[in-house]
Amino acid sequence: MNRIHFIAVGGAAMHNLAIALSKEDDTVVTGSDDEIFEPSLSRLKKNGLLPDKMGWFPDERIDSGLEAVIVGMHATEDNPELIRAKELGLEIYSFPEYLYERCKNKTRVVIGGSHGKTTTTAMILYVLNKLNYHPDYMVGAQIEGFEDMVKLSGDSVIAVFEGDEYLTSPIDRRPKFHLYKPHIAVVTGIAWDHINVFPTFDIYVEQFRKFAGLIEPDGRFIYFDGDENLKTIAGNLRPDVVAFPYNTPKHIIHNGVTCLQTGKGKETALSIFGEHNLQNMEAARLVCRQIGVNDNRFYDAIKDFTGASNRLQKIAETESSVAFKDFAHSPSKLRATVKAVRSQYPDRNVIACMELHTFSSLTKDFLPQYAGCMSEADTAFVYYNPEVIRHKRLEDIDPVQVKEAFGGNNLTVFTDTELLQEKLKSLDYKNSALLMMSSGNFSGIDIEEFAGELIKSV
Repeated sequence: MNRIHFIAVGGAAMHNLAIALSKEDDTVVTGSDDEIFEPSLSRLKKNGLLPDKMGWFPDERIDSGLEAVIVGMHATEDNPELIRAKELGLEIYSFPEYLYERCKNKTRVVIGGSHGKTTTTAMILYVLNKLNYHPDYMVGAQIEGFEDMVKLSGDSVIAVFEGDEYLTSPIDRRPKFHLYKPHIAVVTGIAWDHINVFPTFDIYVEQFRKFAGLIEPDGRFIYFDGDENLKTIAGNLRPDVVAFPYNTPKHIIHNGVTCLQTGKGKETALSIFGEHNLQNMEAARLVCRQIGVNDNRFYDAIKDFTGASNRLQKIAETESSVAFKDFAHSPSKLRATVKAVRSQYPDRNVIACMELHTFSSLTKDFLPQYAGCMSEADTAFVYYNPEVIRHKRLEDIDPVQVKEAFGGNNLTVFTDTELLQEKLKSLDYKNSALLMMSSGNFSGIDIEEFAGELIKSV
């Protein structure tokens, strides 16, 4: 019986891997953390993996009988359990190291990029699942038809990973996606993010150049050719790596439905919309083609895909209004999401509301990156909580600075969630499209319930 222990088991990726491993017949999983939040808490509890007490307990939980210790980014170098594991000479893995170890003999597909990687990964998995390929995988959001966000098996010959460029662990400062060594690599675009780790854009771009250099011999590099930095990287690949560019496929919108034009007068009605999602779909199509799925089978399978959880997800609709929620928080994601809703609903009043919540978004020097991001909305709101800035130990920003950074006369900045909710409740949602965007929850709003109440009050 294999015993595996997770240090910082409550992380978004970590708890999903813990759940996946706990379902293996020959594996016993334990974990520790000093704090665990939703949805990790409920999911760990449901699977019998929630620690009986919070904190670090090296003497109780770390012993020489452990097969492996997996350490999450939330841990620190001086974590007592990590120190004990090192003293005992145990096998210690980061999350991506363990994924690679389990899948090193499989064909690995890795989807990277500053935006769209979750949706692109989800599209690939959705199609492969419908066509009975059943790959191993790791994806950053819930997908229709998949119970878990991580799957590792002994019989699959393909592994599909979402490739995050953020750091691997407190003892390994490499970006996660540098550890997967793909046979098929995708990069959806490069737009500066994680300013706390990559202080300049050039340093950030370098991580993607290194990623392309880590492709396995005779591999494939699939990239968005509307990105000049990616075109440069593609032009300097090793001779054995074949590059496949993609862009926005031909399409038309009929009565609020996006239809793909696939040649010879054929159209395929899709459940998704927005240029960025169509570009993601093209990347997914090229990946599936490399695996052996022809285009006709791909189009037939993808037409029902509605999106990954929290990625331009429709959460409420009436005859005259619709509401979406989205994980968008970086400038490139925000711009693409607002543009998508404006293009899909050109005759509706687009009301866009976003929260500055991440380290980069709340950094004073990074704010100018948001210039014009919400210009296509008729009415725009930006919210941030000053307490979060203090918690992250960042320099204070004020609403005037935020408004100047975003620009435009359509935008209002709020620092009080109650005042924001009052303002949103005062608006007329007849013939409107409401867009709620955050990697948080606007300091305690149940976004789905709140948005539903707003548009159904018409």
